[in-house]
Amino acid sequence: RPDLAAALRELRAQYEALAARNLQAAEDWYRARCARLHERAVRSQEAVRASRREAGECRRQLQARLAEMESLRGAHQSLERQLQELEERHSAEASSLQDTIGQLEDDLRNTKNEMARHLREYQDLLNVKMALDIEIAAYRKLLEGEESLFNMGSTSLSALNPVSNPIYSFQPKGFSSSA
Repeated sequence: RPDLAAALRELRAQYEALAARNLQAAEDWYRARCARLHERAVRSQEAVRASRREAGECRRQLQARLAEMESLRGAHQSLERQLQELEERHSAEASSLQDTIGQLEDDLRNTKNEMARHLREYQDLLNVKMALDIEIAAYRKLLEGEESLFNMGSTSLSALNPVSNPIYSFQPKGFSSSA
């Protein structure tokens, strides 16, 4: 019996040693596994933090881009309003200038008509003047002819009448025509 108890003790010791080794191996495996999981968790946490930082940076960039886009949209609308105002002002000025051009063309047409009328009146007056000049020249010739006849008659009369009457003496003056 002692051998059996010793063998059982030995078996038990071997079994306990094996159990201790298995327990130690399981604990080592568990610790290694935990260490790897812990490392993985740390890396995952770092990856999550990096992702969060990147997401935050992306959000900030998105907000900056949205603010920039709103600013550009406002500037675009302002420029569109200015362009519309300029177009309206330009069309109003163009319309005003067209009205002025029309009025000036009417004035020019009226002035041309008035000048043509004045030119016709001037031509008519010039024709009348020329007719009057011709008539005056004809009367002058007639007067000169009568004067020469009168002078011939007065010389014969002066021979008969020694006192000459200055009231009846005619002395023609030279007429000058201004054209």
